[in-house]
Amino acid sequence: MLKALGIFQRATADQLWRMLRPTDRHDRITRDTLNALKDSGLTRVETRLESGHQLWVLTEKGHKEAKLLLPKSVRISALRKLEYDDEGQPVEADGYDEHAAAVTSTAAVLTGAGYGTPLSWQTEIAHKLPYGYTQYADLTMRAPDAGVPAMLLEVDRVTEPVDDLVDKLRRYHDWFELLAPKADADKEKVARHNGAAVHDFRLWSRIYPATGREGYVPVAFVFTGKTAAQRESRMQRLEQAARAYFAGTPHPGAGFTSVDYHQAVPVVVTELERITADPAGAAGKVWRRLGRDEWQTLSEALDNPDGERLYRVELREARRRQAEREAAHREAQRPVCTHCGAKFTDERWQRVKRSSWPGEWDRLCGPCATEAADRAEAERVARRQSEEAERAAAEAPAVKPRSRFGIGRRR
Repeated sequence: MLKALGIFQRATADQLWRMLRPTDRHDRITRDTLNALKDSGLTRVETRLESGHQLWVLTEKGHKEAKLLLPKSVRISALRKLEYDDEGQPVEADGYDEHAAAVTSTAAVLTGAGYGTPLSWQTEIAHKLPYGYTQYADLTMRAPDAGVPAMLLEVDRVTEPVDDLVDKLRRYHDWFELLAPKADADKEKVARHNGAAVHDFRLWSRIYPATGREGYVPVAFVFTGKTAAQRESRMQRLEQAARAYFAGTPHPGAGFTSVDYHQAVPVVVTELERITADPAGAAGKVWRRLGRDEWQTLSEALDNPDGERLYRVELREARRRQAEREAAHREAQRPVCTHCGAKFTDERWQRVKRSSWPGEWDRLCGPCATEAADRAEAERVARRQSEEAERAAAEAPAVKPRSRFGIGRRR
């Protein structure tokens, strides 16, 4: 309880109940705990809201206690000091508006749905830009166990122009583009062609954990107030005006339908009224990713089924088609034996290609070339033998036959 009030500064028992004890049927135990802390001098009631809820804050003693309980990585909110009038009577506090209430309620319903703990939240975190502007996030959430390592939230009561919301998103996009100190700008330009590798050079990756998905840290717009029709109109106008920051870039090439989200801001929208009306609360299908029509769970909305996973599938398919085209082209170029009409084998084709000079049988397949070579060799051998026989006959001396009469006389 002290930790939650230390982070959010002011909260009602209803908000703390939804945040800390969402399984309870009502906020009675939470109210009893707050009153016990009040008796110990750690909390006090700052004012009573028009809704009838009491607004609780920490006393100076409670603020010191909360500071000891909170991790050093969590920023504690400023102490709401009790002020007195000239007669020494406590002055009723002001400054707690509907926007502040909606911010705390948003954190409460998300925490109650399993998105982290009160320690997962921080308020009014500054994102400084080089042109002198600082963009403050209403809420930052870290809930890695719920599949959301980090998320920035803006709560809107349908009171400011849509252009202001677009400007917020533009400034977030500008901040995500900032290089980290001492980052190599030339290497960053090269990394832009390697998807997520570019984030290693960015400032945001030094502050927020990796999202586990393509793109920058997601931004959620939580709308509340006015009518459902007005909230819906506002979401549609934001979607139309801010497309350049969340839509991603289609992968080039025929046959590719996947989108490169690595340098886009995933933007989801919801309504506080929609969350509280859904039986599953913030864990239900109460989120819509800008660029899509359907309402999904937060995990589904942040996922990119048409992103990197689809790109890898389409890339494999594109490479397969390219290999088929190259194979077909190669087959069309494959030589055909002029003797038997058979196509050359790869081995025969390569042997012909490697030949420095056109061969006598380069237009014949392997078997036909072998047969032609054997036939030519046989003919050569036969021709040589014939020539040798003719030469031998021509070179032999003439010998006269001897008669028997000659033999007798010789005797």
